[in-house]
Amino acid sequence: MESAPLFDDIANGPAGGAAHWLRTTDGLRIRAGHWKKTDAKGTVLIFPGRTEFIEKYGRAAKALHDRGFASVVVDWRGQGISDRMTANRAIGHVARFPDFQHDVAALVAYAKAQNLPKPYYMIAHSMGGCIGLRSLINGLDIKAAMFSAPMWGIQMSVALRPIAWGLSTVSRHLGFDETLAPGQFEKPYVLRASFEGNTLTNDRDMYETLGQQLRCHPDLALGGPSLRWLNTSLREMHRLSALPSPTNIPCLTFLGSNEAIVDPVRIRDRMANWPNGQLRVIAGGQHEMMMDSPAIQASIFDATASHFEATSNAKVIA
Repeated sequence: MESAPLFDDIANGPAGGAAHWLRTTDGLRIRAGHWKKTDAKGTVLIFPGRTEFIEKYGRAAKALHDRGFASVVVDWRGQGISDRMTANRAIGHVARFPDFQHDVAALVAYAKAQNLPKPYYMIAHSMGGCIGLRSLINGLDIKAAMFSAPMWGIQMSVALRPIAWGLSTVSRHLGFDETLAPGQFEKPYVLRASFEGNTLTNDRDMYETLGQQLRCHPDLALGGPSLRWLNTSLREMHRLSALPSPTNIPCLTFLGSNEAIVDPVRIRDRMANWPNGQLRVIAGGQHEMMMDSPAIQASIFDATASHFEATSNAKVIA
């Protein structure tokens, strides 16, 4: 397995991390990274959000490591330093949302090839929450899941929603679906928006860290989504909304009371009907709760570790 870069200078993860190039069944090269843990209670599969990359979750991996878990994380197709999907690498794009399941399969195979200990668990943030829910419905073999501000719907006004559907659908037929969706920018949000009034985190140090990661390694940067991404994501969220939640997967979901990106109504509706599911609302929390103040981070990872441990006898399964 070919080694890939892991930018330890910005990851701040546990010691001994490594990354490798993977080849998906549909022929793309994607990057995955892992942090092992001696006598781990299991391994957490981390599903990042849109625009994100492995190193952004180095601190999360450290928090999990300190609580007894190994972790593995992926650069989804079209972001990080995995294969980008358009000639303009600043635009977030995917041909079909279900294509992300090829990346999931490659990530699970990678975890097994690296002998990362079972049982497996999942943490899925934002867009990763949409991908993760589909994976669970498809039968992903994990013991328990934690979702952070999952993208089961996108916030937009009632007036804008039919326009978003219509324009993004037309773009596919008329061949301009690789262009930026209206109101989006090629420059990443954390490099163009000031801390004051941002929609991600209440913690200034974390917000500055997010920007510094991209300034240190510009190839990791990603701007707004394409019209194609918008259309295929809307279709996937619509399909998922009609499907029941898995009955065999205990689920803990976090939602910030000040969430401004994903749709809280969709999250509340699903969690109200998830067997063995629990919704926790973080007072004052925004979209990036795992990257908020130290107190909020600690409370989330403590609760997540307890949630995972409650579903298993914590015995390492080879």
